[in-house]
Order: sequence, then structure tokens, then C-alpha cells
Amino acid sequence: MSIIPFDDRDGVIWLDGQFVPWREAKVHVLTHGLHYASGVFEGERMYGGVIYASEAHTDRLFNSAQIMDFQIPFSKEEITAAKDEACKRNGLDDCYVRAIAWRGTEMIGVSAQNTKIHVAICCWDWPSYFDPELKKKGIRLTYAKYRRPDPRSAPVHAKATGLYMICTISKHAAERDGYADALFLDVNDNIAEATGANIFLIRDGVIHTPTPDSFLNGITRQSVIKLAKSRGFEVVERTIPLTELSSFSEVFITGSAAEVTPVSEIGEHRFTPGNISLSLMDDYAKMVRRQLQPITA
Repeated sequence: MSIIPFDDRDGVIWLDGQFVPWREAKVHVLTHGLHYASGVFEGERMYGGVIYASEAHTDRLFNSAQIMDFQIPFSKEEITAAKDEACKRNGLDDCYVRAIAWRGTEMIGVSAQNTKIHVAICCWDWPSYFDPELKKKGIRLTYAKYRRPDPRSAPVHAKATGLYMICTISKHAAERDGYADALFLDVNDNIAEATGANIFLIRDGVIHTPTPDSFLNGITRQSVIKLAKSRGFEVVERTIPLTELSSFSEVFITGSAAEVTPVSEIGEHRFTPGNISLSLMDDYAKMVRRQLQPITA
């Protein structure tokens, strides 16, 4: 399979308030964000010319920056408008959108109060995160080697670049072993999330999902909870010990990239995508494309 590098593409990228040719959107090797992971980002999807939950993603970008102790030098309205304009200028109406903010080059060291904050918005074609046919059958997960950090030891409620280091390591290891993704536990061996998606587990018609205390309360997660409740399903947010995993009949994960994806296997445990997983997968796909009324309650 031929891979097109992300630095060698046609199009434009919004960088610090203006659009620049894609290949010219560069940063210096001594950028603080590269050396110290002082960056935050958002992953979003545009469907039919509309970015799903765009304002909510912008709000989270700003909140993440605040947690990381810097301020984004643009208004929320400017960022939200720039995302739409970036898609328009690149001729895209179904695509992935990445907004990212990071500390610049003025200081290299742990202390970096005087660095300039940069912001970029990029968008590109990106079909389903997992093979569409595989999604219906359910993807296979293994266990991640690492744990999601204790909230007392890392800014777990920021969508911060540094928190994804263990995600890349874990997904690579999973794929080498023939799995699609990996399941993270928290520091107490409770079920947490996948490498880039939240998780839901079903038992006796009730949907259970871990309390987001050591990981992001995903925007797709929140949407699916509302959607499930609107369909009459009971949703319980709680601590879920790993020892309960064998008691569930269905599992699915959610995220802007993953959307709603059923799971057929986690390690030694097997699950069968059923009515709840598949109906929510279909309903979410219709909702984001505005074929169903968005759930706001």
C-alpha cells in the first residue's frame, strides 16, 4: 500500500491566523512542543459539509490548553470558523479535521512561560478508522502493557499530545500481534478505554461504561450516551473491574475517529455484536449525517 506522507500533500493549512500552502506549514526543530509535549489537539469529523459537534470540540481545545497552562491566542469563534474554512478551501465535505496548539521556540527547557503559542488547523480525507466490514463483525482487542495514568500524576482531562505516547506504543504492539487495538486499564486494574476511544459494555440489556476519571470524557461518548438513553436503553457509568469482563455479552468503542465500533474479542474473552451495538452504530452514523435529529437532552 502506497503511503502519502503528511508533509507532501496538496492543499492549504490554517497556521497562526492565515492559510499557507500545505508543504510550507513547518515548525522549527527546537519547538518546545516537540521536545516537551506541550501541545493539545482535537480530532473531529466533517459529514456532508458540517463538522460534528464543532463548538464542543473547540471548547475542549481551549479547556485542554488551560489545563496545560497556556492560552490560545485566538477566540473560540475564530477557531470554529477557521475549521470550516479549511475544509472549504481544501474542497472537502467528508473528512477528518485536526486542530492543534503548541508552545513555540522562544524557550527550550522545562520552564517555558515566554513561548509563543501556535495554532494550526488541518483537514484531510480519512475514511472509517476500521475496515467497514470488520466493524460489523467486531474488532479484536488485546491488553495494553501500560495503564492510564492516575489523575494525580498527569493532566488526564486534557487532550494533550504527551498522553498519547503509550497509545502509540500499545497500538503498535496490538497490531503486531494481529489485533486492531488494545484495552487500557487504570492504575487499579479497572477497565478504562482503548488507545483512542472510549468503551461500552453490555449485560442483560444494560449498557455499562467506565467513569471517565483517568481519561477523557469523549464527545462521541457523550453523544452515544444521550442517543442510547433516547432509545430507551439504560446506561450506567461506574467503575468496572477487569474481573467483570467475562460477564458482558456485547462491547463497543466510541470516538471521533472510531465512531461506534463493535468489539468481538478482548484477550481471552469473546463477544457477539448484537442489537444494541449494531443499532447504535447505525443510528450514530445517521445522526452525524443529519439523517436523524441530533440528541441534545
